[in-house]
Amino acid sequence: MTSQAARPASADDARGDVFDPGCPTRRLLDRIGTKWTSMAVKVLAEAAPAEVRFSELLRRMPGVSQKMLSVTLRNLTRDGLVARRVEPTVPPQVHYRLTGLGLSLEAALAVVRTWAEEHMAEVDRANELSGRDEAPRPQVNS
Repeated sequence: MTSQAARPASADDARGDVFDPGCPTRRLLDRIGTKWTSMAVKVLAEAAPAEVRFSELLRRMPGVSQKMLSVTLRNLTRDGLVARRVEPTVPPQVHYRLTGLGLSLEAALAVVRTWAEEHMAEVDRANELSGRDEAPRPQVNS
């Protein structure tokens, strides 16, 4: 009989369990489930294997602020989904590209984006109906 500690780690051991409150999978899902992550990954995937400059990402992602794009790209880089290259110019030129891991994420996010685009009208209708069915909530004075 082999003890758990003596057994070599397998791929199954590295797999997370999203239903475990302490599992880091939840934090990863929080990061990859944002609209900005989905948009950044899509723009980078369309350019793959080429790099995209920060300014081009900013231009191609309407509504994203410089700060939010920086945070998104920092998270994607830290998670190994995006590679970052800085040219030592004045001002520095920063380039991004998807890693192999990032390209594998694009396939999953593309399915979610397509579903959202195809079903947005139904979701909007459900929200409208839900809003009509709810009784007005009383105001609470603090």
